Amino acid sequence: MFPIYGMAALIAPVYQKIKGVPRLFRGLLYSAAIFVCEYVSGSILKRHNMCPWDYSDAKYNINGLIRLDFAPLWFATGLLYESILCKDNRPPKHQ
Repeated sequence: MFPIYGMAALIAPVYQKIKGVPRLFRGLLYSAAIFVCEYVSGSILKRHNMCPWDYSDAKYNINGLIRLDFAPLWFATGLLYESILCKDNRPPKHQ
């Protein structure tokens, strides 16, 4: 699982490319990227009977690999990681 969670380190280089984009759209992009990574990694792990999660019983699941109702969580998580990983790269605030 560590390599999957370690992918959060990709937020810093992505932020460098999109730092001029409003927070709302950055959060949406992070959510979508997290869903894609979770789905792809889950698909690979499931193929080898190694996937540690199964959302099949959840209402808004896709193939038991992702839950769409987690979107607000991933939105907030992406922006939180951005604030932690990129705090030295932020443009200065206007006074």
